Amino acid sequence: MPQSLSRILLHVVFSTKQRRPFIRESTRPGLHAYLAGACRSAGSHALRVGGTDDHVHIACVLPRTLTVSDLVEGIKVSSSRWMKTGDAACDDFAWQAGYGAFSLGQSQLKALVRYVDNQEEHHRKLTFKEEFLQLLRRYGLDHDERYLWE
Repeated sequence: MPQSLSRILLHVVFSTKQRRPFIRESTRPGLHAYLAGACRSAGSHALRVGGTDDHVHIACVLPRTLTVSDLVEGIKVSSSRWMKTGDAACDDFAWQAGYGAFSLGQSQLKALVRYVDNQEEHHRKLTFKEEFLQLLRRYGLDHDERYLWE
């Protein structure tokens, strides 16, 4: 086959450093649009971006030429810069060091988009920590909780 093709769907999740509530409601639409643009700049396609005051979820396509870590690092670095320059109250803004990246099939995409769209409602019941631990269990990821939180 002379052409390399792929479509790997990802659910990427990361929080602000120490889960500080930096992402104000008025900032979210701009940040989410910026994150979608950062995905596009990396050759990815953001299918949905959402989150709350202390974390984001990105449903995207992994470009066939990038590793997950390179994609997420690029998104986090540029969006951190954007947050710091766009709001004086965010001059010490930072994302957490780590992230979660989970694969999904095409048939699961609609459910993930709904999940990302309903983050505000979802987090009336669960904290980010509870949600992230739930995701780790759902995807069968072994983890040591001592190293999950900064």
